[in-house]
Amino acid sequence: MSDLTLVLLSAGSSSRFDTSVKKQWLRIQHKPLWQFVADRFAHSGLFSEIIVVSSEEDIAFMQNYADYSFVKGGSSRQDSLQNALLHVKSEYVLVSDIARACISEDLLQRILAQKEEADCIVPFLPVTDTIVYENTTIDRDKVKKIQTPQLSRTKILQKALQTSTEFTDESSAIVAYGGTRTFVAGDEDACKITFTHDLNRLPCLEAPSSDILSGNGFDVHAFDEKRKMFLGGVEIDADYGFKAHSDGDVALHALIDALLGAAGMGDIGMLFPDNDSTYKGIDSKELLQTVVTKIYSYGFEIVNADITIAAQKPRIANYKDAMRKTIAKILKIDKARVNVKATTTEKLGFIGRSEGVGVIANANLKYFNWKIIG
Repeated sequence: MSDLTLVLLSAGSSSRFDTSVKKQWLRIQHKPLWQFVADRFAHSGLFSEIIVVSSEEDIAFMQNYADYSFVKGGSSRQDSLQNALLHVKSEYVLVSDIARACISEDLLQRILAQKEEADCIVPFLPVTDTIVYENTTIDRDKVKKIQTPQLSRTKILQKALQTSTEFTDESSAIVAYGGTRTFVAGDEDACKITFTHDLNRLPCLEAPSSDILSGNGFDVHAFDEKRKMFLGGVEIDADYGFKAHSDGDVALHALIDALLGAAGMGDIGMLFPDNDSTYKGIDSKELLQTVVTKIYSYGFEIVNADITIAAQKPRIANYKDAMRKTIAKILKIDKARVNVKATTTEKLGFIGRSEGVGVIANANLKYFNWKIIG
């Protein structure tokens, strides 16, 4: 059994990345970046366990993709690492950042070859430009650009991080604690993805797949004479509304399920349970907006939506254009890519008896193409 655990830090908010997509969810072919990086490390066969540290919100979705161990991150990189170290049982731990996507096996072997030489093994790049600190030119041969992954003795790293001082890498914490550090040659291809223009510098990253991902949703709601009617994000002039925990907008509920289905993100009941008072009477446009934000942040773009409303009543012909405009604005697509159709059930079934409305929705997604902005 290997005495080495890998910790991959992926809990950041991508605040400097300047897109709607969190960089850990950029797609490499079909894989999100965090999985692509984890799989590359796993392929080496060097690790007894791989721990991915992520935001609590992302973990459930990540578990749909891979069977790594997942740990909730903290408010800072250091907090996240401390959370992960609570689960590390091996003598050594290798810590890397998801944003360093192209770690080569040669670099890994250089690091591991030195594991007995110090408490922390650190890859670095030399500085080739002139360096000025404040107004003083300093010797660039004494300056190092530090990279990850870094290899540490687990127990020493755990103790070194038990401080209120924030460190930006493991080796700085270990040296401050009184431990030792040694350096190995880094790799230009192990540069960090911080800004969008960094993406095309990395040779190991392939463009996202051009596949279209489809999902469908279906929902029904009975009428309630004590409520207002909202359908397709629009208030309908009727003497009744829908019986529901939220405002009952059956069209938006079906659309939400279609979007979640295309993204592989479960269903509306998982995100907005009907026993949660938070959502009692809530405007379904707010629910749709929440889902759309998730869709974009997880590396998707919305291609189109098609909604079929089956209703004996109310008549919605005069409302369809307003529905399309409202939905298109929330989905962040052109109105032409939102279609709303209406039909009856020829007076058959509960819909035909004017007891409620049923809606079928379909949605198509594609992956955010970072190649065109990188």
